[in-house]
Amino acid sequence: MGKAKALKWLALAMGVACVAIGAYHVVLGIVSVPGEEASGATVDSRERFYNAIFLGFGLAWIWTARRSPIPAAAVRVLTAVFLLGGVGRVLSVLVHGWPHWFQIPLAVLELGLPPVYFWLADADEKAAARRAEAGAAGPGTTGAGASEVPGD
Repeated sequence: MGKAKALKWLALAMGVACVAIGAYHVVLGIVSVPGEEASGATVDSRERFYNAIFLGFGLAWIWTARRSPIPAAAVRVLTAVFLLGGVGRVLSVLVHGWPHWFQIPLAVLELGLPPVYFWLADADEKAAARRAEAGAAGPGTTGAGASEVPGD
């Protein structure tokens, strides 16, 4: 799989996952958070509010994944926001100690995936530029194989 296709798949997967997670937390509220079922109305309200925003974050990933080419700037901004969430988890560990075990793999994803997304961010734009160059090269570059550029 080329970098451009990997970016498209990963961006779409991120979007769908964030929409599903956000919707789950909006509907269930605080009972959706392991270890926090006994919190009160204020925490439940905040949980539902922030997860509506997380759902919107997922929609932004889906919108980005459906662009052609996928805009590198959008991938970088969305990735930076995701990474900031992981940094927030680290700050929480430093201030309050270790959370429920389920939060640890989430932090690993939030800190581990951003380098991959940053590395792939401009892959689709570069692939589109290569396709455009191949198409502009003149006779002999059109036809069935013209859009099959290595690295797409």
